[in-house]
Amino acid sequence: MDILVQPLNRVIRAEPGVNLLDALRAAQVPMSYSCLSGRCGICRCRVLSGEVLDGGREQQRPLDGVDGAVLACQTYVAEPCTIEVPAPGEAVVHRARVAKATVVAIEPLAADIRRLLLKVAKPIEFSPGQYVQLGFTPTHVRPYSMANLPGEQLLEFHVQLMPQGRVSSYIAGQLKVGDKVKVSGPLGAAYLRQQHTGPMLCVAGGTGLASVLSVVRGAVAVGMRNPIHLYFGLRSPRELYGLAWLDHLRSVNPALQVHVVVASGADSATQRRGLVTQAIEQDHASLRGWQAYLCGSPPMVETTTLLALGKGLEVAHLHAEAFYMQGD
Repeated sequence: MDILVQPLNRVIRAEPGVNLLDALRAAQVPMSYSCLSGRCGICRCRVLSGEVLDGGREQQRPLDGVDGAVLACQTYVAEPCTIEVPAPGEAVVHRARVAKATVVAIEPLAADIRRLLLKVAKPIEFSPGQYVQLGFTPTHVRPYSMANLPGEQLLEFHVQLMPQGRVSSYIAGQLKVGDKVKVSGPLGAAYLRQQHTGPMLCVAGGTGLASVLSVVRGAVAVGMRNPIHLYFGLRSPRELYGLAWLDHLRSVNPALQVHVVVASGADSATQRRGLVTQAIEQDHASLRGWQAYLCGSPPMVETTTLLALGKGLEVAHLHAEAFYMQGD
């Protein structure tokens, strides 16, 4: 049975019922993967034609099923088909692992936001924009995005304190400097694509700024000079933080434009009032040729995804992580 792999225009042979990722790896097709269980979302590709059995529906992510998108590790080939894989040069393989870390600091960033710094004995390999699972106790486990760059011993996370939130309340009230934390990962497909030379759209909702900061910091660190439009969406000014970091990034990359968008109570001199989707709609007639990185609540990610696709952004160039806040 033949599988045509695009954009490589290469045909590989596989037996019916074979796992798609196994077939791609056996044929030495460059392909990103990590957890091999459908959790990380890194091995996403598109089915252009033919029938496949998609076993990843139980772990639905923002882009799964959009325009034929599937997770290769959870997909089984039923007949000859055509598969579109990401650009070979952007493939990353950071095998997920478990590491022990120590709490170094818990610092206030805003009224209900804390900065959590963890020191790992050995740096965790990841790409800017990815996240890990943090296990504080066996019953207090949640995903958080790194705000720092790969290779650093201190991992930086931004924690939104939720009313009656189980994990965030534990971090705010019981976690102490010196406590041990289990770090599992990396996970996530919304990582920086370094080969892209066109404009970048970075959209953060609340503490989704952590992931976006990592992406922008990563772009600056490797010398990318792409125009970057960063939209930071907040419900109210009390959630605002990180302006000093953003100002620094603007000073080293003049192509970075920062838009702080506040739903209510915005400072008209420095902030825009409304939703990030409204601001993007006003600013950009087309997003064709852009790369987009979205991180925040599911409603924000979903509405921004629809807007971006409607403005010509290709599905393959849209990288999103949606984190559910209820019960945190």
